[in-house]
Amino acid sequence: MQRCLANVTQCQRRPRTASLLLCLVGSLLLSGCGTTYLLQAARGQWQVMHGREPLAAVIARPDTEAALRMRLEQVSAAREFATHELGLPDNRSYRTFRALGRPYVVWNVVAAPEFSVQPRQWCFPFTGCLAYRGYFHEDSAQRYALSLARRGYDVTVGGVSAYSTLGHFDDPVLDTMMRYGDVELAGILFHELAHQQVYARSDSEFNESFATAVEREGLRRWLALHDRSAELDAFLAREQADRQLQQILLRSREQLRLLYAEPLPAAQMRERKQAVLQSTADALLGFEAQHQLRSGYDAWVQSGLNNAHLVSVGTYHDCVPAFEAFLERRGGDLQALYAEARRLAADTSAARRSFCAAT
Repeated sequence: MQRCLANVTQCQRRPRTASLLLCLVGSLLLSGCGTTYLLQAARGQWQVMHGREPLAAVIARPDTEAALRMRLEQVSAAREFATHELGLPDNRSYRTFRALGRPYVVWNVVAAPEFSVQPRQWCFPFTGCLAYRGYFHEDSAQRYALSLARRGYDVTVGGVSAYSTLGHFDDPVLDTMMRYGDVELAGILFHELAHQQVYARSDSEFNESFATAVEREGLRRWLALHDRSAELDAFLAREQADRQLQQILLRSREQLRLLYAEPLPAAQMRERKQAVLQSTADALLGFEAQHQLRSGYDAWVQSGLNNAHLVSVGTYHDCVPAFEAFLERRGGDLQALYAEARRLAADTSAARRSFCAAT
């Protein structure tokens, strides 16, 4: 669910969501969600949609702060680029603005069993099954996470700055997205619009990896177009650092997957699990110290690294290399990438796993 982009100059943890269309009240009979959860989801979505203003109107308003006006002008330009240069959906999403006045729009709960690196799944109408469950109030997310922890799950709760309703609603630009720099903000737009381009039900790993690959390629082209070579170099350096950090986490996940397959007593399994996680924490902090950066993973270490954190990384990145390799083979043809992703989305889960493992 969450995705981290390392920043080699400052702390910049970037929580994000996958395409998250929370189940609504009218879908009660189609969903396993409880009524309370449905009601908070419906109220939260209504709050996000209520009071939106066109970007052009906010930019033109005399009482709009100069800094916000400049940011929204950049957003508007990136939105047009997404349609005309990246071939992403030409609709009303991200053409309006909504100020929520809180740090995140949604808080997502991710969970995995104590001795597994397979995420717990939640199933909803339209989206199918996802590896996270979202709440529009942090307290509600924390209470639900605590209930899972009491049942023996490893859990993590992460704030989300943006999400996509897959085109079912006209998603606005949110003030929660303004915490990031221009490059990261453009990346959010490309990422969330990619979810509207292609979506496979009940396959978070595939969907998030596809959107991440489109985001990365979109940012490369966006920065090159504007001759922002220094920012492009910095972006690529952050990407490289991020991939190295991800590899630390993915190696740990694989170590734990093999460990959990062993027929060990629970106490011994727990002890060995903690040894792997401590080694992983040391490696993450050591990498940050060596490269003089803070990736945001240090917050995971401080809260107690667990299976749910490792699940989060895998959901976003496992299939990205396969998409990027395909795009390279096709000479950067994004339409060919979209067509291949649509074909795979309509195919079986096994076919998608085979594609992801092909690199």
